[in-house]
Amino acid sequence: MQRIIQFLLAVTSASIALAASTPQIHDTTSTNSKNDRTVLILGGGVSGIIAARTLAQKNITNFLIVEARDELGGRMRSMEFGAQGKSVTIELGANWIQGTQEGDGPANPILTLAREHGVKTVDSDFYGSVVTYDETGMVDYLDVLNDAVDAYNNLTVVGGGRVPTKQVDTTCRTGYSLIGAKPKTPADMVTEYYVDWEYAQTPEQTSWIASSWANNFTFDVDQGGFSDDNLLSIDQRGFKHLIQAEAETFLKPEQVLLNATVRTIGYSGDGVIITLANGTRISADYAISTFSVGVLQNDDVVFEPALPMWKQEAIQSMTMATYTKIFLQFDEKFWFDTQFALYADTTRGKYPVWQGLDLEGFLPGSGIIFATVVGDYSERIEALSDARVQAEALDVLHTMFPNITIPTPTAFFFPRWHSDPLYRGSYSNWPSSFVSQHHTNLRANLGKRLWFSGEAMSQKYFGFLHGAYFEGMDAGGRVAECVQSGGDCESLPFVESIPNSSPYII
Repeated sequence: MQRIIQFLLAVTSASIALAASTPQIHDTTSTNSKNDRTVLILGGGVSGIIAARTLAQKNITNFLIVEARDELGGRMRSMEFGAQGKSVTIELGANWIQGTQEGDGPANPILTLAREHGVKTVDSDFYGSVVTYDETGMVDYLDVLNDAVDAYNNLTVVGGGRVPTKQVDTTCRTGYSLIGAKPKTPADMVTEYYVDWEYAQTPEQTSWIASSWANNFTFDVDQGGFSDDNLLSIDQRGFKHLIQAEAETFLKPEQVLLNATVRTIGYSGDGVIITLANGTRISADYAISTFSVGVLQNDDVVFEPALPMWKQEAIQSMTMATYTKIFLQFDEKFWFDTQFALYADTTRGKYPVWQGLDLEGFLPGSGIIFATVVGDYSERIEALSDARVQAEALDVLHTMFPNITIPTPTAFFFPRWHSDPLYRGSYSNWPSSFVSQHHTNLRANLGKRLWFSGEAMSQKYFGFLHGAYFEGMDAGGRVAECVQSGGDCESLPFVESIPNSSPYII
């Protein structure tokens, strides 16, 4: 722990010195001026760090990671939570290694990093360690849950089988209906909600085909996936430790600039110039943007010149979904002894999934329980006060445990991912209107100088940490080729105008 703290303090100190040092970073207004860096990496999350590592492995070291926060890690964010003397580290964002490894088969690279850096995890049993509730209190509808799991597995099998037939895509809701899964009761809806929970949006908002391959490529070994296991991080250094520790193995303090928010990105045939919130301008021969789709959609970063329409269409056509954990701490545990609980309300998506951390092997004695909401419901609660959201969550707990006097929590917190201008959501989700050519355009570089990376750019693994990892490796490798060839490198393809699969007949 001390080692990584010292590294981050050194990085912060070096970053402050770098921002104030005119020989290192200066106002580049002349096209004849030498660029400050060979490569700028915009964003210090998994994609950015792995892109930097790839450059370093190819002996390209004149790069700079520009990160708006005071630490590396991106959407791997943790915090100390709880009353004085009883606080623990909780994960606000990424929390799971999803799909691990089966036997000596391919390992999820996030698992590999966790092993290398000793990140503590526990098995997360989504379906085998669950208790169920509705508006009457505890009631057993595990048979409904089992049916929902079977329906989802069938959905991904049938949806995955549609890919080689070139059938038109549609929503998961259509897919469910075609396989005969039509939820009617609150229990039906909450058990189906496990799909929402994965993609952070409803079946109506999610592509049937893309969600199927994303599931299969991660969890189905027969389809090239890693395994169907999930590991939950309970490491008190934070889940982010695995990427921060990896960064420590190769990064030098002068290669990182923290507390630096990018406002504009200017790109041309001569390179890229970024302008920070404090007015500092930094130039480079190449840049890799790892900003989330949500940031790009909301114009939180301005491109000069404006992005071409084919690029804008791709960005605006993808979805940035939101996954929100709502943490409560109590003096004493009064809830279930399973890992998970489902709450079936007549309002679909109302505080439906609960997890207890006060469990043997997890964070015993912590007194922490948390609920998860996603998508539109996440956006709804972000518009409310903390007090209102706490009151609503407590009302649900009162409903789940009608015979228990539930005290006021000693601590309460939830992150506002959707409204945070550094993220604008939690991770990407593929809608049914988003075709393969859109994704081609989402990944495409501009003029060999400006490249894009991040989990949304991964066709197989959008929304997953390992998607961010693979895309960082790919972007770093492509930019390294450009640097080493003097610009004689291969661009990614793009589609100027995306046609319909068949014309509308009116």
